[in-house]
Amino acid sequence: MIQNKICDIIIFGGHGDLALRKLMPALYHLCHDGHLPQESRIISVSRDEVSQAEHIALMEEKLKLNLKGDCFDAEYFETFKNYLTYVKADLTQSSSYEKLATLLKGEEERERINYLSTSPALFGTICKSLHEFDLITPQSRVVLEKPIGRDLASSRVINEEVAKHFAESAIFRIDHYLGKDTVQNILALRFSNMLFAPIWNAQYIDHIQITVAESVGLEGRWDYYNEYGAMRDMIQNHLMQLLCLVTMEPPCSLDGDAVRDEKLKVIRSLRPIEGEDLTTKTVRGQYSAGAINKEAVPGFFEEEGGSPKSDTETFAALRVDIDNWRWYNVPIYLRTGKRMSKRYSEIVVDFKEIPHSIFPNKGSCIDTNKLVIRLQPDESISMFIMNKVPGLTDGMRLQKVKLDLKAAEDAPRVPDAYEYLLLDVVRNHAALFMRRDEVEAAWTWADTILDGWCKNEIKPKPYPAGTNGPAASIAMIEKDGRSWYGE
Repeated sequence: MIQNKICDIIIFGGHGDLALRKLMPALYHLCHDGHLPQESRIISVSRDEVSQAEHIALMEEKLKLNLKGDCFDAEYFETFKNYLTYVKADLTQSSSYEKLATLLKGEEERERINYLSTSPALFGTICKSLHEFDLITPQSRVVLEKPIGRDLASSRVINEEVAKHFAESAIFRIDHYLGKDTVQNILALRFSNMLFAPIWNAQYIDHIQITVAESVGLEGRWDYYNEYGAMRDMIQNHLMQLLCLVTMEPPCSLDGDAVRDEKLKVIRSLRPIEGEDLTTKTVRGQYSAGAINKEAVPGFFEEEGGSPKSDTETFAALRVDIDNWRWYNVPIYLRTGKRMSKRYSEIVVDFKEIPHSIFPNKGSCIDTNKLVIRLQPDESISMFIMNKVPGLTDGMRLQKVKLDLKAAEDAPRVPDAYEYLLLDVVRNHAALFMRRDEVEAAWTWADTILDGWCKNEIKPKPYPAGTNGPAASIAMIEKDGRSWYGE
């Protein structure tokens, strides 16, 4: 095991939902598994008026609630609580940082991770206050949670404010999808297997589908979601990152900039979607009342805090084209939405048909080969190939069989995405984090679509909750002679 350096992990917004639900469980596992030296500290910064003892009690309560299975170990928590420190501060007031400065004084040689688990509106303020109190050391790094703006202009404002105080090499823009074990395995699958390397191109691949479907609604976040919508909240970042990993050229190494250079080339090669393409290659949707798992659920307007005047999309489907030699004329279909029939995320690589089938089926193959990468709820990689039906069949009949690359049932616990990413920050490994030029290139492409929807008054099409989006999304892919996988 790599011996990591002693570090201080400072979570701004340390009593917020993300910190309690994701960050603290991830840090618990990292400490439990020996990845963080015992002299390290996890410092939660929040405006709550609580004592150190009350903070530890809250962390214990939330860990019991949020750790999966039987991972909480009461005996180990007696050790883990020694990592925990609480500092009360109003993050909007520079004077509130004095207690944090006192705590950190004399520990400038430690690795210092500043995790901004707050509204992006506070990113600049927090960084400025850290600078004013001389809390940014050569060993300091800052982690930014999405969303980084809601368009290119606002993204640049946030990035500029942070860049005044942190070098680009010290800024880690996090996308938790990139911490998933199976997402990282895309790199291993593509670049360590000669089986796939020669056929990962337009000559052999017919099209690619990337779907991130959610069955939940807004969970009390109507105001936030109404401001962003599916395009800004999911496609511009999560799905864009998946698209890049699947389609980028081989990097020269796993060095952070080498990987991100190749992702940037993909984003800059995306064909703009504008003009007539906005109606033929994009679909906006908005869910109405329906049923999920046989239980009635409200529509977007009826959610808590909702307004019937909103035209924010809760569903978006796009046909994307990459204008480079590898992917010429290979469509990539992106789809994401709230209140869909089930929760799942997957990437489907659909290979072309064989030129001619010698087997009985009127000269065509029964089905094409597919590589299906499932990200959630269960992570797996499957390959579908054609095989002879066993036994004394007439005329060499074929059937589709599944080669399952899923981990064995008795395999060790798969770490959560935030465990991977937090450990990468501690080790100063940047490959799975977004660089500023990458973020801004993605916004440049997405803004063309968002502006086009607005200028051309392309309104969201309704779809009942519990379905897979508007019928127009099915028509969009079927006019190309294809269909959504599994439907």
